[in-house]
Amino acid sequence: MTITIRRATPSDADALASFAARTFAETFAHSSTEDDMALHLSSTYSTEQQREAIVDASIDVLVAEDGTSLAGYAQLRAAAAPECVTERPAIELWRFYVDRPWHGRGVAQQLMGAVTDAARSRSARAIWLSVWSQNERAKAFYSRYGYRQVGTTTFVLGTDVQDDWIMAMPIAAGAVSDR
Repeated sequence: MTITIRRATPSDADALASFAARTFAETFAHSSTEDDMALHLSSTYSTEQQREAIVDASIDVLVAEDGTSLAGYAQLRAAAAPECVTERPAIELWRFYVDRPWHGRGVAQQLMGAVTDAARSRSARAIWLSVWSQNERAKAFYSRYGYRQVGTTTFVLGTDVQDDWIMAMPIAAGAVSDR
């Protein structure tokens, strides 16, 4: 099946909110209490919050779809990079999720290519992200693309304060691909 990656539009907000909450919960529910997960999901993934992100000029929301449903999404945002990210200007890869049925089928690679293109279109020289220190699968994935740990931070999931790695990847200047 063919995957299309495109910028989200406000009409995607409802589907994106549902997809984002579900994929986050599937990824992290095993490491959280139900109350902390419910608190995080309700404060992070509403339809209105997704619509606001989609129309915010400082955020790029990319969706990967198979023609009928979402297969993944990514959000980049122009946020102040922590000091440990030395390559500037840098943009944050705020969220990156691919639905489990699409794991191992090339969707993540396509989406990462689109993320890099979007970062280049904003004249970024690096992309940085935070990833849960215990998420070995995600750390390995990002490492394959050249992201390296450059620092640490915390992430609050509900009321649970967790340790995250800050990872960064320099990107070469170049033409944006035709995606």
